Amino acid sequence: MTLEAVPPSLRGELSRWLLEVQPGVYVGNASALVRDLLWDKVVQHARTGRCTQLYRANNEQGFAVRMHGDPKRRVIELDGFQLIAVRNARHAELDQEYAPPEDDDKL
Repeated sequence: MTLEAVPPSLRGELSRWLLEVQPGVYVGNASALVRDLLWDKVVQHARTGRCTQLYRANNEQGFAVRMHGDPKRRVIELDGFQLIAVRNARHAELDQEYAPPEDDDKL
């Protein structure tokens, strides 16, 4: 699990269950129940921070991904594979710059 810009108390709580190998990077071998409970706690207390969890799963990739709090990145599924879609900031600017007017009556 990775945590970014979350309260220090949440990082401390997570270190009770997992090993913090780098700042904000947690590794461990927890049961599915503990993993899900930890994820719920992280999402609940992350505030404006970002969280990512990777865990073993019975699929072609051998793992699953969940993300919370990063609007530029999201998990998408394509043909049974989980991929990370990253919104390109340049395209977002162009989308806003060339967006059609919302009110057609003013044309």
